[in-house]
Amino acid sequence: MEYEEQVLVDQNFPLFSRKTKPTTKNPVLASAAVTAAAENPKQQLLKETNSNPTPNHITFSDLGLAEWAVQTCKELGMKKPTPVQHHCIPRILSGQDVLGLAQTGSGKTAAFALPILHRLAEDPYGVSCLVITPTRELAFQLAEQFRALGSCLNLRCAVVVGGMDMITQTKTLMQRPHVVIATPGRIKVLIEQNPDIPPVFSRTKFLVLDEADRVLDVGFEEELRVIFQCLPKNRQTLLFSATMTSNLQTLLELSANKAYFYEAYEGFKTVESLKQQYIFIPKNVKDVYLQYILSKLEDLGVRSAIIFVSTCRSCQLLGLLLEELEMDAAALHSYKSQSLRLSALHKFKSGQVPILVATDVASRGLDIPTVDLVINYDIPRYPQDYVHRVGRTARAGRGGLAVSFITQNDVDLIHEIEAVLGKQLEKFECKENEVLADITKVYKARRVASMKMMDDGFEEKAESRKAQKVKMQNERKGRNKKQKRERVAKDV
Repeated sequence: MEYEEQVLVDQNFPLFSRKTKPTTKNPVLASAAVTAAAENPKQQLLKETNSNPTPNHITFSDLGLAEWAVQTCKELGMKKPTPVQHHCIPRILSGQDVLGLAQTGSGKTAAFALPILHRLAEDPYGVSCLVITPTRELAFQLAEQFRALGSCLNLRCAVVVGGMDMITQTKTLMQRPHVVIATPGRIKVLIEQNPDIPPVFSRTKFLVLDEADRVLDVGFEEELRVIFQCLPKNRQTLLFSATMTSNLQTLLELSANKAYFYEAYEGFKTVESLKQQYIFIPKNVKDVYLQYILSKLEDLGVRSAIIFVSTCRSCQLLGLLLEELEMDAAALHSYKSQSLRLSALHKFKSGQVPILVATDVASRGLDIPTVDLVINYDIPRYPQDYVHRVGRTARAGRGGLAVSFITQNDVDLIHEIEAVLGKQLEKFECKENEVLADITKVYKARRVASMKMMDDGFEEKAESRKAQKVKMQNERKGRNKKQKRERVAKDV
């Protein structure tokens, strides 16, 4: 399936302009609409949908990349471009803004990193690129990938995320690294608190929003406003995601700088090499079924597994439960300090522990080749979150298994997921009497894990975090109301 169509758009791509009658609820996308519509003529946005694999004769050198970049790809075992790389790299090199939509594990990072590094090699001065990503873990992974792809350039790459020392981060930015990879909250704070930071980005050539559907979520509105204001207007803007949302759809109606939209597929999609199954079980024996599956990893040919849960509390409890059952596991959630989060991820990625229990903080972008199994201990509320979770396995053409625990409360959610995917999940076959043989052992371990959580003061920490979050939300609402009043007064 392949076609191209022309879509009329406004010139000021993206994010800060809208038509006079905006169709989005996101204030970031709706702001400055009237001005942009009045000042900017219409341009064409080229939209292309192509689900075909890259032709065998196409190589990285055919995409216009420098010889050093082609050689680096060979050294990293990248034999030929993936479809998203084949379609997007030449467009980025030609100076176009790009919105790329492709399934997880399809090589989206290299699709924007390679052309950015190609341009950087031609003019290696100042901050060439700012990458905004929704999670700290993904920021560190992106930095690793940029360093690997730019290994022969003496690339200076800085990671700016929460949970790390702000003075050190400020000093790093003042040294003007080539690439800055940041989460929205921390970079906003540094820009606002230090007047020397905004000029650092005055010559930035590329703005990348990775996992763009999450970054453009209305929760990041205030952060994005601050970030965009210190970037030059003539930058290239690149957005990449595995799932389409209404905010990204809105961007198809906006553009300047000859924007290009590539989608590998329409709607939501998981890779064909992924086997998706379910177990329908009572809620009170989920832990027993989990222990049974994890005890069979070797029989299933699984090297490592990620277990996704919906809350930090469940994540912490399951981590302690597995520890009590003498299973090597690491827990990753946002209530942990940044050093503990990085430590848990490192242990899992390096193979020190074969099991990672995580909230959706690990569902986006993380590329760990040895993950053969994803377990949805809790079913996500939104189908796109399911797509991102199961996308942690069966990456880059490899096979993988996703197993979802379904209770009677999850039936509607799983039907919605199946409807969006256009396929039904298969039943995971297991003998109930075998599974329940260890029920007493698992229940006892859960009681011990619960007591450990109480002794560690987890509930107090959780309440403190909730109170802090509510305070920050109220402060943000107050600032938004003030800004709105000031804009209204200015217009009058």
